[in-house]
Amino acid sequence: MENEEIAYRQQVVNEYRPDVEKLARYLPWLESKVGGSVHQNYSGSGIEQNSVSFPVYDGTLMSFVKEAQRTKLMDRNYRYIYSRYRIRTMQDELQMIGRTTIREMDVLKGILSKYVMEGMTKGRVWSEGVEKGIFLKVIKQMKEHLDFWDRPVQTRVVKVNEEETQEES
Repeated sequence: MENEEIAYRQQVVNEYRPDVEKLARYLPWLESKVGGSVHQNYSGSGIEQNSVSFPVYDGTLMSFVKEAQRTKLMDRNYRYIYSRYRIRTMQDELQMIGRTTIREMDVLKGILSKYVMEGMTKGRVWSEGVEKGIFLKVIKQMKEHLDFWDRPVQTRVVKVNEEETQEES
């Protein structure tokens, strides 16, 4: 049973590591943009004052979104994850991100997918994902899980009640 668990964790690490590393390159930028704006509204210039305004997004955000779309981390059935785990609000999302383990990578993928895919039709969703730190927290959590389980057993540190202790081999 324990060998199956170890094999499963290693499979998850091997499957998602390349894609998470691609998105992890954006972590410094995501950290710098939490609470800030990543778009401007363009409403035309010149004589046309009755034109419709539309958002113009930061180039780095667009690169992040395109990179995310090309990964295995996109789950078109993310709504199933939301209903299965009863995720209804942004607060629920943040709580779930914090509670996940490597076994719940599907939850992290679902949350990431929601923000990337819904942003294709509702542009404000991308902005919310950056400004509220959703993208940042999801990618950080994925990276932490993969980094933790990709180390030899003797060097893993387990958090227990906010104290760190060496995991026994």
